Amino acid sequence: MKLTLCYAPRTCATVPFITLTEAGADFEVMDLNSRSGALRSPEFLRMNPKHKVPVLLIDGEPLTENLAIQVWIAREYPAAKLLPATPLAYVKAVSLMSFFGSGIHPHLTPNARPENYCDLPGSAQSVKRVAQKLLFEDFTVVENLLAGREWFFDHFTAPDAYFFWCFRRAISFKLDLSAFKNCMAHHDRVNARASARKLVAHEQRVMAQFAKAA
Repeated sequence: MKLTLCYAPRTCATVPFITLTEAGADFEVMDLNSRSGALRSPEFLRMNPKHKVPVLLIDGEPLTENLAIQVWIAREYPAAKLLPATPLAYVKAVSLMSFFGSGIHPHLTPNARPENYCDLPGSAQSVKRVAQKLLFEDFTVVENLLAGREWFFDHFTAPDAYFFWCFRRAISFKLDLSAFKNCMAHHDRVNARASARKLVAHEQRVMAQFAKAA
């Protein structure tokens, strides 16, 4: 089986990069510069007309959407225990990743590109302010879930990889996240794992290449 992850630095393609690495999967990475229009090229749109990463090519067949990709990886590599074994815990993990994808993720993006959410002149700061309010409400939920815990379940699972990206992205916006000590500690635990270190090294290398080519 040949696996290729369509990846762009700092995007949520970080998530399957980490989980594929945790699973011990043999995969290639197709590095894409999301700022150069690569995600709207005819070649990429044939793989994903939604012009988004990640896309996981499984023997050339594209699988899109992070939640689906995480479930596929966990099922294909059961020894990695990337999702809990019991039915109730399994669906709770899926529910949690759904919240990260449909709740937290939309409240992150306006911090970087507020102009995508309102075209009124002078509206950028208002868009950011509302997005940060909603994002902090989301983080409060997660802060309580992580109270007294290292991971969301009894060991590292795919939801941990997913939330790591969410919080890491928020850190990059230089927001005041001091109220979310459990979230920050969780971020630091994931960041110390070999899978995250591999991701960070790859990200830095690819970003340097993109900068040199610009």
